[in-house]
Amino acid sequence: MGPLRDNPPEMVDFFELAPENWIGIGGRMGRNLRYFTERYPFVAHGLSLSIGSPSPLDVPFLHRIKQLLDEHDIHCYSEHLSYCSDDGHLYDLMPIPFTEEAVHHVAGRIRLVQDILERRIAMENVSYYAAPGKEMEEIAFLNAVLDEADCDLLLDVNNIYVNSINHRYDAELFLKSLPADRVAYFHIAGHYDEADDLKIDTHGAAVIDPVWSLLQTAYQHFGVIPTLLERDFNIPPLPELLAEVSHIAHLQDIWGNRHKQSIRHGIHA
Repeated sequence: MGPLRDNPPEMVDFFELAPENWIGIGGRMGRNLRYFTERYPFVAHGLSLSIGSPSPLDVPFLHRIKQLLDEHDIHCYSEHLSYCSDDGHLYDLMPIPFTEEAVHHVAGRIRLVQDILERRIAMENVSYYAAPGKEMEEIAFLNAVLDEADCDLLLDVNNIYVNSINHRYDAELFLKSLPADRVAYFHIAGHYDEADDLKIDTHGAAVIDPVWSLLQTAYQHFGVIPTLLERDFNIPPLPELLAEVSHIAHLQDIWGNRHKQSIRHGIHA
């Protein structure tokens, strides 16, 4: 946080944090977080809710999440439409089977989470590399969960691109089949090219041109939505990250008027 605090970037409108990394953190790090949450809007993007797990939800953990959100006045909480635990954490985001049974299971758990947090939550469309037990297409599954759970969508543009290559579908058609009224914000990130027909979602590289192009399609279709740049490792110097944020702002200027959206582009902290 040092470079950001020493040289606050004017083009960053909001930040995203992983709540698991900040629950119970005090001292200097806690004061640094408070410094930023008092000056910028924040969203929280969870890593371990495991919404698709067969195991019961971790209700005490959710209450700790709620306390953090309340303490820092964070209104938006998002998570992955996946699972990462069953009698212990798996340390990866595993795909939920695309079945009607899974739709009902996940939607019920999302409604419970929203009741506990006293907030609508946003579920992210995730990257996946296998579809075990598939009975419906990904887009049908995603839309069914959003509708039955009555929750919002964190639309990850890079994940649509990665999945469209790996599972051979039309990325623009998928994107335009999502419900515009449920989109809370966008994610955009880089990925790893394992092969021409295999892309790995890593958040460890710069955003590539086809993903930038798909983001433009998203702005054209949904309007100028707040957009967050994710970078989790291979983190370059801050000016390089801010150059990508500036490119987000440039694209948003093309597709919408600045006065219509005051919180538009952010960065993952």
